[in-house]
Amino acid sequence: MARIPSAAQDHYTIISADCHAGGSHEQYRDFLAPEFRDEFDAWRGEYRNPFKDLGDARKLRNWDDKMRNSQQEQDGVVAEVVFPNTVPPFFPSFVLFAAPPKPDEYRLRRAGIQAHNRWLVDWCNRYPRQRAGIGQIFINNVDDAIEDARWIAENGLSGGVLLPNVPPDATWVKPLYHPDYEPLWAELAELGLPVNFHGGTGVPNYGRIPAAMLLYLVEVPYFAQRPFIHMLLSGVFERHPNLKMVMTESGAAWLPPLLDRLDETLAAIRATGAIGELRFASDAILPKSATEYARQNLWLGVSMPGPDDIAVRDILGVDRIMWGSDYPHDEGTHPFTRESLRALFADIDPATVHALLAGNAADLYGFDLDALAPLAEQFGPTVGDLSEPLTELPADANEALQKAFTRSAA
Repeated sequence: MARIPSAAQDHYTIISADCHAGGSHEQYRDFLAPEFRDEFDAWRGEYRNPFKDLGDARKLRNWDDKMRNSQQEQDGVVAEVVFPNTVPPFFPSFVLFAAPPKPDEYRLRRAGIQAHNRWLVDWCNRYPRQRAGIGQIFINNVDDAIEDARWIAENGLSGGVLLPNVPPDATWVKPLYHPDYEPLWAELAELGLPVNFHGGTGVPNYGRIPAAMLLYLVEVPYFAQRPFIHMLLSGVFERHPNLKMVMTESGAAWLPPLLDRLDETLAAIRATGAIGELRFASDAILPKSATEYARQNLWLGVSMPGPDDIAVRDILGVDRIMWGSDYPHDEGTHPFTRESLRALFADIDPATVHALLAGNAADLYGFDLDALAPLAEQFGPTVGDLSEPLTELPADANEALQKAFTRSAA
């Protein structure tokens, strides 16, 4: 289990493994390669913002250091793993939910994520001890993906890379189990970059029908799990035991039943080379169980977790679960993070709480806990604070706190 710095024995260091940031269009223009700026100006002139939280003062949380740091400190959060947010140049929608670029979009969309990555390096370098930025790559072209991953590593984005989750209807991009990605997996493992996937992605286009959002809500957990299944079953983890896969804001309680089912299937194939009438070639038979591969290659960034999510540590390992706040999204724990943590962690031993709140993220993403200890002493909750059960909700409790309180009381 991760070491607790002596300077932070009484106060918890809190690192959120799921935060988001992004630039404004004006900022992104400065980081866009000059040859794309005329096309960007034309695109921007036609763009209409569909997102309420990017159209009022809340948008400033994405890039304004003073607002962001003060709100994080209020919550006791002193460091963060930073996924993208806002809308980069040439994107059709919110960065996480945009489908992979089609061939005729690829040139401009890649320029857009490169501008975001440059912006992110500059933004993280303002507070390098506290921010681990995650760079973006596309996988339309493996050589380009490797080039961008190397740039991310060379420029110190210690959060690693965000890999697109390929929807089943994005037929212009090969699925993650395709052997063409083998050079990319090898490069990412060699670079030691965490390979991140974020929940809410990988869903097909349901069209403009009344049931579309209902279908999304019901099926989005399944599509969030597919990258793990595809990479495991195609042997990526067998060939690259050092590859670090992170699944964030997808919960954790789904993992044990999935591993049980996969373990049973893989064991039967190893024993007989077949399942019913299906026969499997030797190069498709994995020598380890799914649980072994998960413990070898998988980390979970669990945003706004409940007790069932935290209990997964007994299967995956206490060193593989990381807490996240989902800041600055409105559905996240802010400004009730302290209360949410009391509801969740009051009965858990402090060493485990430290691992879930900071130690595991520090080990994976390279945060220096000793450097963060003074901030933790100033802003972090004490061990005593989080050991006090939350017995009553504040009158203005947000949805995240209400869920944490209800699930913990169940």
